[in-house]
Amino acid sequence: MAPLSIGPRSLNADERAVLEHILSAEFVGAAQLRSQLDRTEVTAVWGPASVSVDLQVREPCEHAALPTELVPVDAHVHNPSGTYIGEILVWTDRGATLAALEFAWVTDEMPTSLPAVVNGRLSGPS
Repeated sequence: MAPLSIGPRSLNADERAVLEHILSAEFVGAAQLRSQLDRTEVTAVWGPASVSVDLQVREPCEHAALPTELVPVDAHVHNPSGTYIGEILVWTDRGATLAALEFAWVTDEMPTSLPAVVNGRLSGPS
């Protein structure tokens, strides 16, 4: 299914919190990606009721120099009982600017919200 375009909007509080958490890790390009957050907009959702979104960073911004398009952070999501329910992936455009925020789930039901950051970990609903 192709993403559903939307008029550009600012990151909501949940999207920003998850991105800040993931980008707080130290890796090559992390500082540049963190500096892009205030200029990042959501331009599409990945489907009806999906929490995965396409992102676009307004210029001017400081570009990262990542060797891949996937931010190199393991962002596993567990429910309150500790069961693994998926992971958050952050994608970049040619390793330079934030391009997508994906909740890759392994449960039967698509998540209806992004995980919360609890005690330095991503925690999803039970």
